[in-house]
Amino acid sequence: MTMSAAQHSVPSPREHILTVKEALEPLFLALEEEAEVKMIAAAVKAGWSMEEAVAAVDELRRTELLPVSQH
Repeated sequence: MTMSAAQHSVPSPREHILTVKEALEPLFLALEEEAEVKMIAAAVKAGWSMEEAVAAVDELRRTELLPVSQH
């Protein structure tokens, strides 16, 4: 984990967070963004165009959200 994602702390229940999901969401979003940037950078470094890399990440995200029976 890089420093950017590691710097996000998870609030305690005493900090007026309604659910654990709300407490973890900022960290989850930071990690998701960091992973996407790293995947795109790796694809571009390997010779793929930025457009192809972004399209591949988008496709991965779509298939990740589909029910298992539709994969």
